Amino acid sequence: MGTVTTRLQLALEDQLVRPYRTVPVDVRAGESLEVTLCYDRRAALVDLGCEGPAGWRGWSGGARDRFAITPHAATPGYVAGELEPGTWHVVLGLYRLPVEPLEVVVTATTGGSPAVEAEPAAPAPVAAVQGSARRLPSEPGLTWFAGDFHAHTVHSDGDHSIAGLARRAAANGLDVLAVTDHNTVSHHPLLAAAGAAYDITLLPGQEVTTDRGHANAFGDIGFVDFRRPAEEWVTQVAARGGLLSVNHPLEGDWAWQQPTSTLPPALELWHIGWFRDLAATAMWALWQRWRPDAVILGGSDFHNPSLGYEPGTPTTWVQAADRSPRAVLAALAAGRTAITRTPRSPALLPVDGELVAVDAAGTVLRDVLGRGRPVTGVLRRFPRQGPGPYRLETAGRELVAVCP
Repeated sequence: MGTVTTRLQLALEDQLVRPYRTVPVDVRAGESLEVTLCYDRRAALVDLGCEGPAGWRGWSGGARDRFAITPHAATPGYVAGELEPGTWHVVLGLYRLPVEPLEVVVTATTGGSPAVEAEPAAPAPVAAVQGSARRLPSEPGLTWFAGDFHAHTVHSDGDHSIAGLARRAAANGLDVLAVTDHNTVSHHPLLAAAGAAYDITLLPGQEVTTDRGHANAFGDIGFVDFRRPAEEWVTQVAARGGLLSVNHPLEGDWAWQQPTSTLPPALELWHIGWFRDLAATAMWALWQRWRPDAVILGGSDFHNPSLGYEPGTPTTWVQAADRSPRAVLAALAAGRTAITRTPRSPALLPVDGELVAVDAAGTVLRDVLGRGRPVTGVLRRFPRQGPGPYRLETAGRELVAVCP
């Protein structure tokens, strides 16, 4: 067993020149790896990750200051398995640094049997009524399934295990949940079993996370390298059969600033960050200026219940042949989506060239120009008049539902 301590002096100038730094660690066959990171968190924020000779092994971001990888287990967010001999790299993301140099200490230990943090115990299943039980009007051979396409677990900066998140989402009436942990795919092999245990489809995802914007890569398509230009994300995800969506594109520090000649095909139009006042934001103008075939999604960005909302806030409905990951991904790619406040809220759906409002009496149907038509009755069909996107609002102009 060996331990190497590396002391770095890092400042804002270093961040501006090269935002990702690496610390090399030599690993021999059969060894494990344990890494700790130490710095003054009151003065800076440094992300933590790891890459082996054969490729990416995981990411903690700013959520952890320690990880361990062994042949049989790994800290959530990291991929367990044999450590190939050679030079490994501890990856530091210089997210926020002060003007004056700050000491950042990386301690790497190889060999031995490091303690590995386990996911919290799986909770008992819960009886739940899924959103698809509403049997919303759909096209022949298809069903509307209730989903959420942005959520996190202990594999990044969430506080729920995969099982705990699956149970919570199922209890709130979701049929589908995309698990989109930051800059890692360590959760992907665990999703199918957890989904089966709680009768919910868990769609593999990765939130490709940088300080110039975030994007969700949907599908079991392997790791998408956030350190590469965003243009490569777009082409790689498409080539691998996945779907790339820009997340919270107007959300403060995380707004989309990535320069790409080809826009990602999907857009998180309704994010929890502007959950109550979307009708008054610039999102409508942004959508009009996006690619005309953009797929619209909603995302709760669920991390923990202390934030005061459940997965599925808002809910993205996807019209699919079934709720398998493959069918859901195909429906997303085809743009068969609509968004509501929750799985049980009034809905506005595009069906057979019409707009169908369900459980929406007393609301107003508006097009993107703001022109309105009153909604009456339990189920009301409208011809498309004027340009989309279309939305349902309350009399007080509170957003209720959105569809393309």
